[in-house]
Amino acid sequence: MPIDPDLASLATAHGVDTWYEDFHRKRVDVDPDIVVAVLGLLDVDATTPAAVRAALRAVPRDPAPAPAAAKPLPLPLPPATWGWMLQVYGVRSADSWGVGDYADLATFARWAAASGAGSVLVNPMHAPMPVEPFPASPYGPSSRRFVNPLYLRVEHTDAYRAATDEVRVQVDALRPDGAHALIDYDETWRAKRAALEVLWPDQHRVPVDDPALRDFATYQALAEVHGADWRSWPADLRRPDGPALDAARFRVADRVAFHAWLQRLCQQQLRTARDAAAGMAVGIVHDLAVGVDPAGADGWMLQDVLASGVRIGAPPDAFNQQGQDWGLAAWRPDRLAATGYAAYRELLRAVFGHAGGLRVDHVAGLWRLWWVPPGASADQGTYVHYDAAAMVGVLVEEARAAGAVVVGEDLGTVEPVVTEGLRDRDILGSSVLWFTRDDDGDFIPPARWPERALASVSTHDLPTALGFLTGEHVLARAEAGVLGRPVKEEWAGAVEDRKRLLDLLDAEGLISPDSSDEDVVVALHALLARTPSRMVLASPYDVLDETRQPNLPGTTDQYPNWRIPLPTTLEQLMVDERVGRVIEILRSRPVTP
Repeated sequence: MPIDPDLASLATAHGVDTWYEDFHRKRVDVDPDIVVAVLGLLDVDATTPAAVRAALRAVPRDPAPAPAAAKPLPLPLPPATWGWMLQVYGVRSADSWGVGDYADLATFARWAAASGAGSVLVNPMHAPMPVEPFPASPYGPSSRRFVNPLYLRVEHTDAYRAATDEVRVQVDALRPDGAHALIDYDETWRAKRAALEVLWPDQHRVPVDDPALRDFATYQALAEVHGADWRSWPADLRRPDGPALDAARFRVADRVAFHAWLQRLCQQQLRTARDAAAGMAVGIVHDLAVGVDPAGADGWMLQDVLASGVRIGAPPDAFNQQGQDWGLAAWRPDRLAATGYAAYRELLRAVFGHAGGLRVDHVAGLWRLWWVPPGASADQGTYVHYDAAAMVGVLVEEARAAGAVVVGEDLGTVEPVVTEGLRDRDILGSSVLWFTRDDDGDFIPPARWPERALASVSTHDLPTALGFLTGEHVLARAEAGVLGRPVKEEWAGAVEDRKRLLDLLDAEGLISPDSSDEDVVVALHALLARTPSRMVLASPYDVLDETRQPNLPGTTDQYPNWRIPLPTTLEQLMVDERVGRVIEILRSRPVTP
């Protein structure tokens, strides 16, 4: 159905697309009803021709000028470094309670720094939804400003150190054996929460002076009473400034103080991990998820700057023909601008407070996001634009103030304006071996990789090195029922991909005819070491020959997403011969200013 010219003009005025280019670069016209629905999410009535005309008359003739943050100086580029990309939960040590924790991160960072590494990229540390089963995915958090208490090392708290022998025995008895083939988040969190509650009665109740921390802790406490989804709470509690909030907060004051205490403990242990990486050129790079669960803490605290009812995702592409609905909330561009980007800036400051760098997931979302209105399917959405100059400008300003590096996850179909915008601000892009190919599908030689990029063999959403070589990614997707074409075709494609990869390694002189798969894995890292990319990161999942990838997109219960531990303990990893071989290769990279 062709769109009415007035509706198209109104949509353009509010940054809502009426058409877009798909992954084939072909024009796709958006259903007018979707345009009307998305405008409605921005409080723009476009339900009738008269309403459209009235809304057009209300559009300001002279748009507000961009904020001062729109044109900051670019970031200093990091020196050429190598390092690790770490799924912290999977790095289990002899002392962790079944899940890798902040202390394990500190140990790893200290060891990595001593080995000459320049950075450690970690999965998002965001606070999860306070529900059971405990959420495994780090990319659908309750809050991005606050962090995950699951990763606390109980024995490294002042409360444990100062406890009586009797209390310590009680706490120690709660520790799970952690001997599971897959990570059991529920078991670990129940044990840690119980242990921390044993320690809590002896703690001095410190006033919660930070309004944001107070509100987050209040959400946590009220969620224990009314459930995690604040939208189902009593009406007078559904806003942090609601009329009944003070009385409700008083009733759960002890639990508010408890949850604020947990966040202070997390910050202390994250600072310890940051300090452990002090000898690195970059340090620990944290990961910023693209959005939050609308039912969670940020959804409650920041509802005035979030679009109520919208779900963000991605339009149909070759791998997801029905589109993607991530179920996450989005910033309202108009409200964000009207408030001077305060909530966004505060989020960045909180993360940069314990980070040497930041990876921005789906960095194209700083330019535009795919909005799916209520009642629509994932393919029935449209793009909504943000003031990219302001969004990127604030990011760069806060990164410069923190002396931090920024990496944008720009994989897949990305508009040229995004690539150019990252380059202009000295924000690194992302280069992944599996995707770095020419138009014929051949892998690109390392000398032709981009310089302003973070380079890696794979990511958490893609096959591991050995998984790629053995076709495990085909088998896993077939078993989960998420293949995009018949198994025989997928398998033939995997065989061809392996051949193309081995051809490149052979042309680079990195393998011989009798090279084993383990030799090939090492050669892949030698290939990375030859790229000019500023940052080169290896994953322990690749180096330790794990065939299963951490996350299989498009699956839920069909695959153990985010629950696959490393095949060795942290102590074993640090003395592993394969790890040593890769370190020697990556240490050979030239260091540039």
